[in-house]
This record gives sequence, C-alpha cells and structure tokens, in this order.
Amino acid sequence: MTRRVVLAAGGTGGHMFPARALAEALLARGTEVALITDKRGAGFGDDLQGVTTHRIVAGSPSGSLTQRIKGFAQLARGYVQAKKLLRRLAPDCVVGFGGYPSAPALLAASRMRLPTIVHEQNAVLGRANRMLARRVDAIATAHDQVAGIAEDDRAKVTKTGNPVRAAIVKLRDDPYPAPVADGELRLLVLGGSQGARILSQVVPEAIVKLPETKRARITVVQQCRQEDIAQVREVYAAYRVRCVLESFFDDIPDRLFWCQLLIARAGASTVAEISVAGRPAILVPFAAATDDHQAANARMLAAAGGAWMMREDSFRPESLAARLEFYLRQPSILMRAAERARELGVPDAADRLADLVLRTAVGGANGGGTGRGGRPAAGRTESLREIAA
Repeated sequence: MTRRVVLAAGGTGGHMFPARALAEALLARGTEVALITDKRGAGFGDDLQGVTTHRIVAGSPSGSLTQRIKGFAQLARGYVQAKKLLRRLAPDCVVGFGGYPSAPALLAASRMRLPTIVHEQNAVLGRANRMLARRVDAIATAHDQVAGIAEDDRAKVTKTGNPVRAAIVKLRDDPYPAPVADGELRLLVLGGSQGARILSQVVPEAIVKLPETKRARITVVQQCRQEDIAQVREVYAAYRVRCVLESFFDDIPDRLFWCQLLIARAGASTVAEISVAGRPAILVPFAAATDDHQAANARMLAAAGGAWMMREDSFRPESLAARLEFYLRQPSILMRAAERARELGVPDAADRLADLVLRTAVGGANGGGTGRGGRPAAGRTESLREIAA
C-alpha cells in the first residue's frame, strides 16, 4: 500500500525548508505527500511536483489581549479546517515543523489517533512544539541537546538532524575554497528573507575601516533590505569595495559554493546549511528571537569550532573589522572552522527523518497510532487554550 504523509509547516523558511527536504525524500520513496500551511506559506514551488498544498487559518495568540483573542479564534477555526482535511486525506502520519500554523493540524491528528511527529529545528523547543510534545508519538530534533523537552517526553526523542535542500547537500562533494595568504576573501552576508538592518549598517562600516591593502582583497555579496541597498552601495562605492547587493537571493546554494566566510543570523536552517556545506561563519543571533533560540543555535556551532558568535550588543564596526583583519592575516583559521562546521553537518537528515516518519506510520513510534483511517479518541476534546498560555 502506498503511504500518505501530511506535513504541517508555517510560512517562514525556517519551517518550510526542512519540510520541503523531507517531502523530497518521501517522494523518492514513492510516498504521497500533502502540505498544510497558512496564507503565508507559498508551498514548495513549481519545481517540486506531486505535493498538494492546503491552507488553513492560523494566528499567533500573543501580544495584546485583543490580539490574543483574535489569534486563539483563528487557531480554533484552523483546527476545524484541519480536522476536515485530515478526514479527507486519511494520512498514515502527520509531521509538524513548528510555528503556530502547524498546531491545528497536529492537534487534530492527535485527536483522531493518527501517528504524529514534531520536528524541532532549533536548540530550544519552540512554543508550539512544546505544547504538542506530550501529544505526539515522536519528537525529531536537529541537535543532541534541545532545551525545553520535558523529562517525560525524552523517550520519544530521535536526533535526525535538520533536513536541508538537496542542492546544499551536493556542496559536500566539492572542497571548501580556502583563502590563501595575500589572496581574495569572498564574503557572503545574509540577513534572512528580508535582510537585516544591523548587518547593512555594521558590515560596510567595518570593511571601510580596514587598511586599504586589506580592504582591496575583499569581495562582498550581501543581502540587504530594499530600503538599505542604495545607502550600502554608496558606502562600498566610495571605498571601491567590490560588491553585489540584492534584497533576495534565489540561488543560495551557488552563493554558498562561492563564499569563504559567511556573516548571517543564526536561524536553524542557516546553521544547518552552512554546517552541511562546510562554511565558516560569523553568526549574529536576532536578539528578539523567541526564547533566545538563535543564540542557542549559534552557541552549538561555535562550541564545535565551526563559527564565531557575536551578540548584537557587541556587533560593532570596530570589533568586526578586527576579526576580518585577523582572518585576512591568518586564513588557515577559516579553513579549520570550515572543517569543524562540516563535521557537525548531517547531510542525510532528510533520509533519517523519512525513516522515522515511515516507522511511525506503521502504528506510531510507541505503538499508539492506527495509521490511515484512524478513529477519534474517546474522552475530552483537545483544547487549544494551552497555546495561548
């Protein structure tokens, strides 16, 4: 019998990228795949055939009292929509990737006694996954240690790694393009899908503080917010810094192949991709990230020697310029960091997660699931109120 798996993921890249990678692995095994997301989720694109996309209502129950009430109402509506969808799709397993859009689908699947898994990409369990953890059959993690998992739920945990796109995995076939003494340093700066203002401010100022002979050795490819591009370009032009500036790059694998040093936020997908590709990085965690999870992500890679973490309050032009000058003098440092990052990468994470999904589909990781056509459990209806807690 052909297996059918439903993936539930929010609209951000941090959730959608690993969901897409799992979809690729499942499709390669002949498994039918469907995606449940919210209005922000663009699906997996036209280049991944065979995945049907369904959208439900979802909102975040945080902020003011009015916003919390609205978010809770949206989640409740999404729960009803997800339950109807799952009855029609009759999946063998439902896999959530975190974010509030995944919560209605996983709650509905749990209520229907369908085998369920949550995947946590970060080093800290997200709020939605924290609420879902005790209800699901299995918890897949990207790291050996993930904060926030209750002791009673640790028996459910399997480290799979964080799935990355196949194009990123292919980068492991090619050696790191190590910089050489007195040679060029190719710098890639990424700030997320919308860029990051702090990177647009600090990186150009740091580079122009370098001595002219060292500044001339740097080539920058930088993602900026659209409103920052003109100003950043003006700074680089005044000091004759070679640069390519865009608000969005749709060819990240090619950019990673080219770069010798990355400066970026510390989102889970970014950390997973640079680890698999084997690229050294300066990571600047987003200070307002929920539960400071980006700092936890950065700390994991930095502890392995594959990156350096710079908190926002210490990410200053002078300190960044000093680091860049040191790397220009000692390029072997970057080579060693690339090797450490590569050692931490999990290139087969998508296959590991697919293995767990198909095992769980056969009756639940702990024997509790019923597979396709499962019936609702007896007892009280699962409440969404805990999401708002």
